[in-house]
Amino acid sequence: MISTAATAAHHRHQGFTLLELVIAMGLLAILIGMVFTTARSSLALGNTIAESQDKEMLNQAFVELLNQRFSSLPGNTRFDLTSTDADGRYLSDLTLQNVPLSFTWGGQARIAKAVQLSTVKRRSGYLDIVLRYYQHEVLQDSATNFKPDADAKPFAEIILLTDVNYFEWRALDGRSMEWQYDWQIQGRLPLQLELVIAIGDKGEEIRHVFWIPPKQNPELFIRNMAQSPATSPLENPPPAIPPPTP
Repeated sequence: MISTAATAAHHRHQGFTLLELVIAMGLLAILIGMVFTTARSSLALGNTIAESQDKEMLNQAFVELLNQRFSSLPGNTRFDLTSTDADGRYLSDLTLQNVPLSFTWGGQARIAKAVQLSTVKRRSGYLDIVLRYYQHEVLQDSATNFKPDADAKPFAEIILLTDVNYFEWRALDGRSMEWQYDWQIQGRLPLQLELVIAIGDKGEEIRHVFWIPPKQNPELFIRNMAQSPATSPLENPPPAIPPPTP
């Protein structure tokens, strides 16, 4: 009898009770949940870092594009900057004319005689920075008495930046050394351009300054050369040398 009772007690201690199984399964579920939570947090952090790096590279490419464009403007560039306040959002149109660009669009070779960098307000309240290409001139030119078509439409548009919270231009007049939010001075380019931009709701404002090297207008140079009388060596002969005195 003693041997039978001891054997039964020994067999009971070799197995797990229902309570022990429930506790073990609960601990296992908690452990698995912690592992998945950590993995999900790490994955979200990695995606956030990757998105931040992509946006930073895109912003740097955008600034580099502007820097190259402004530094290579010809002397006869028609430069125009207009700004408006639309319900607390600063909207602007920066137009460059007489800067022909040849490229392929829709499988066809096209030439843009004017380009425009515009801010477009979206329903979300943020701004899109849109680059527009025009086949014909869109700015009036007093030198040629050209009057553009007010209803001219761009033949191509490219969205360069999205989710922009703030985008503001200022132009520095090289003669008065004053900053202006609008520029409609024909025949002259600003000395500098300042851009203040903030992307996203919590984006920090970043300030960029672009230099525009002063260049001579080739059209004015040729016009002045044509108007100035050419001096011929035969028209103004050198003074005669008197003969030597004997």
